[in-house]
Amino acid sequence: MESLSLLFVVGSAILLALLGGKAVTRFRIPMVTGYVIMGVILGKSFLNILKPEIVGRLSVFNDLALGIIAFLIGGEFYLPRIKKLGKSIGWIAICESFFAFLLVSFIVFILTHKLYISLILGAVSSATAPAATVAVINQYRARGPLTTTILGVVGSDDAIALMIYSFASTLARAFLLHTHISWLTIIWKPSREIIFSLILGGFLGFVLGNLLHRIRARNEAFTLGVGFLLLAEGLSIQWDLSELLTVMSMSMVAVNLSPPRRFGQVMEGLNLAGFPIIAAFFCLAGTKLDIHLLPKIGILGILYTIFRMMGKMGGASLGAIIAGAPGVIRKWMGVSLFPQIGVAIALAVVVDKEFTPLGSEGVQLANLVINILLFTTVITEVVGPFLTKKALEKAGEIGVIK
Repeated sequence: MESLSLLFVVGSAILLALLGGKAVTRFRIPMVTGYVIMGVILGKSFLNILKPEIVGRLSVFNDLALGIIAFLIGGEFYLPRIKKLGKSIGWIAICESFFAFLLVSFIVFILTHKLYISLILGAVSSATAPAATVAVINQYRARGPLTTTILGVVGSDDAIALMIYSFASTLARAFLLHTHISWLTIIWKPSREIIFSLILGGFLGFVLGNLLHRIRARNEAFTLGVGFLLLAEGLSIQWDLSELLTVMSMSMVAVNLSPPRRFGQVMEGLNLAGFPIIAAFFCLAGTKLDIHLLPKIGILGILYTIFRMMGKMGGASLGAIIAGAPGVIRKWMGVSLFPQIGVAIALAVVVDKEFTPLGSEGVQLANLVINILLFTTVITEVVGPFLTKKALEKAGEIGVIK
């Protein structure tokens, strides 16, 4: 009975997400925004039909959705296509991530006078969720320099945000507990997760890329890709590594080692099969958002949102200028980096798990972070996809919609 109820929830989420997505397209709004809005309506903000305890039992489904998203992002790192933009991607990703971290940390410290709160919120703000961006790009069949750069940046951004959070959380824990911590500990813990995730992903990508040379049928290529995707996620969870980094790096290596036609078949299959899964993922994520939290967040949440956006736009522009990127990238890159759903919720769960056991101040920190992220996610997931679509439209990279 339990499996039946979960299947019913997933099926309902897919159908209702599709309904919400189709509804908002009438107003020229990206479908992903409709997925989230439908989730908010069904969740605790309004109807409370999809309750948190029900959605919480679907963690495996969420892992699958994030894995598909990571694979699709990594598959865009085809070296012959991005080598001209590689310098731009690196500089933009570094600058926008660190600018958001620094600006948010600064304003939060001014308001709270607590360094551990400013470090955690600053670190979380550096993340840009790839899921919403990928959904918009796929919906509008966008192709071009700006599209490739956006995908490269949101992919690299996860690695950079993970590094920033890992270092910041280690420092924040020391400030919260008033304990001394060595630089070796600060550096080793996050470095281990990143390095071993990349090594595991690279190895699996090498094997997958070579096996695709031996495959002749489309369905076999797709089956092989899905199998390796799940294997990469499973090993990452088992060994306490980053699922996103592992799957993304696996896909990056595989796309450059396998025959383009075979890997293209894997990507096409994941785009098709992953569409309902990603739609349901956004709908279910939307159920966790509570619009009634706004009075509890106040000026801190509003300034977090504003300074994060400023950091993303300013950092992206600076990175593009340093790299000598084309004008269209300098002008429109920053406004494409606002979404944070998925990554925001995942980091909120991590903060809750790591800091709640540290006492009352840890509990307060976890609650503050979760409330702010839920509130800002409502804003960024409504505004973000719309601005990404506008940027691609202005850049002339929107394809034919079917």
